[in-house]
Order: sequence, then C-alpha cells, then structure tokens
Amino acid sequence: MKSMNRKILFICGSLNQTSMMHKISMELEDCDCYFTPFYTDGILQKLAEESFLDFCILGGQFKESTMTYLAVNNLRIDYKGKDNDYDLVFTCTDVLMQKNIKGKRVILVQEGMTDPENTLYYITKILRLPRFIAGTSLTGLSDAYDVFCTASEGYRDLFIKKGVNPEKIQVTGIPNYDNCVEYANNDFPHRGHVLVATSDSRETFKFENRKAFIKRAIAIANGRKLVFKLHPNENVTRAAKEIMDLAPGAFVYAHGNIHEMIANCETLITKFSTVVYTGIALGKEVYSAFGLDELRRMTPLQNGGNSAKNIAQIGLELLAQKDGSNNSANKITDPNIYTLKGIYARS
Repeated sequence: MKSMNRKILFICGSLNQTSMMHKISMELEDCDCYFTPFYTDGILQKLAEESFLDFCILGGQFKESTMTYLAVNNLRIDYKGKDNDYDLVFTCTDVLMQKNIKGKRVILVQEGMTDPENTLYYITKILRLPRFIAGTSLTGLSDAYDVFCTASEGYRDLFIKKGVNPEKIQVTGIPNYDNCVEYANNDFPHRGHVLVATSDSRETFKFENRKAFIKRAIAIANGRKLVFKLHPNENVTRAAKEIMDLAPGAFVYAHGNIHEMIANCETLITKFSTVVYTGIALGKEVYSAFGLDELRRMTPLQNGGNSAKNIAQIGLELLAQKDGSNNSANKITDPNIYTLKGIYARS
C-alpha cells in the first residue's frame, strides 16, 4: 500500500476535537499530516474573522485553544488547508463543509453527543436550511464524505434513522472516550464527590435556567461534597458567582481534566454533555437530560484505546483506493466490518 508522502489534512475545532485528530494522526506516521483550526467560507468566515462568531469553533477560545495545542505538540499547521493538495481529509463535523475539500477523500469522525432533535432540527431538515442552524443534531446528513466513523452501534442506528447513508457508516469508537478506565489513575485531590459538569448553553444562545440546575445539583448531593467543572467556553466569572451564591461550600474548577474528576466521583450530573458517557463507562450514578437507557445504548465502544487506530486504518484504505490498489483486503466493501470484536473481526 502506498502511504509514504501522502498528505493528510486534519480539520480541528474544540480542544476535544483537536486532540482526537492528533491521536488519529499518530497512527499515520508514514504520511505528511497537517492541521488547521476550523474554518469555513463566504460571509460566515468573514464574520468569524471579525470576531462575531467567537462563541463557536470558528473563533474565540476554541480557535485559541486549538492553536496553542498544535504549537505545544509541534504539529504542522496549514491554516484553511491552502498550502497543499491533500490526498485525504479528516474532519470532526459536517455541519459546515469547506469548499476546498470538495472532491477530496473525506472521513468524518463523530466528536461525541449530538444535540437533541428539537423543533429547530425538524424545521431545518424539512426546509433544507443550512445545517449549522440546527447544530450537531444534523451531523452526518451532508453526505459530503466517504466514511463516517461513529462511536457505537447505538449511534449508528440513530444516524441511519435520521437519514444517513448506512453504507458510509463505520463503527470504530472515538478517541478520548474509548478507554475510560485509564482516567482512574490520576492525582485529582477530591474523591467520593458529586461532580456537576456545566454547559455553554448561554454562550451559544440556548436557554438554560442555571439557578434551577444548581439547586437540583444541591438536592441530589444531599450534603455530599459538590464539585463543579465549568465548560471551557463559559463565562467563568458569571458561572462561578452563580454557584457560590447558591452553593458557597462547593469547589469550582474552570480548568482540569474532567474525565479524571469523573473517575473519582460517586455521582455525575450533566445536561447535554458527552462526558456523561465517561460516567456510564465507569459505572457512576449519572443524571442527564437524556434517558439512561438511551445513553447506555449510545455509550462509545470501550476498545482499550484503539479507536484512533481503527479510524486511521480506514484512511489508509481510502488512500489505497485512490492509488488504484487491486488488493481487496485494502478496500472498504462491508459497512459492518468493524465490530465489537475489533478491526477486521467479522461477526
């Protein structure tokens, strides 16, 4: 299989998305890997450049965190993918698809939990409005990719129900959520606490009754130690004051590894956060806006941290197809080839 000097672009976004892309790239050592913060085209890109879209992955803290991560890890940056002709592109969202990757081999990687299917989801889908209006609830529906790598069989079923082409879906697991037991080895100082993972709903113009959420957390804790982990995109000053006003004895963290905080807790409280899956995988008592039975079906595969390798292998297969390889072992022909038993293990 020809992979030497193949150029691959990784389109990043949030810090979670960026670290996922990095892990996949580490399984493609024979290829030339480049990274870019998330970008788009036209008026949206102009608005982003003028800092009007700092609340999303097109700018603000998201872009800043991505650039810092890429620099710290000495990763090659090609902003907007302008400097090279890429053989393959990895992206963590198709809610917006960039014009300059049209016609390229593209692998879409599920980041985590998708937004609920609310009224806006149905309006956007029926009227065929731009997908970003309904957020991640429309993930996968662009069909502008070759393969969609998903977290679990539960998510595969959900995406098919929404209208995603089942022949393009591969259940690979997703990096950062595929080996949750590793988070138990940590030096986070608190143990046995009730952990509350807050959201950036207000920063992204969604409604949230934060006072009611805090009061519910206090009631669930019932005297136990409360630890709050703020979302990276939140207004820290406002969020911390709200918590201290209602729960003055609580601990509030704006930074830190939330997975390790979950590993040490007894109970996890969230609303629409992907980190609930870490809690489920580790057998914690969890509270979420989603039903527990649904969450258990959706929980990402725990495959010992092999998701990045599985996804990278699909990339190599696509490169082999582009090279015109006649070796059928290098081609994706069975949408169910990736199973709980591992890569190439047919059930």
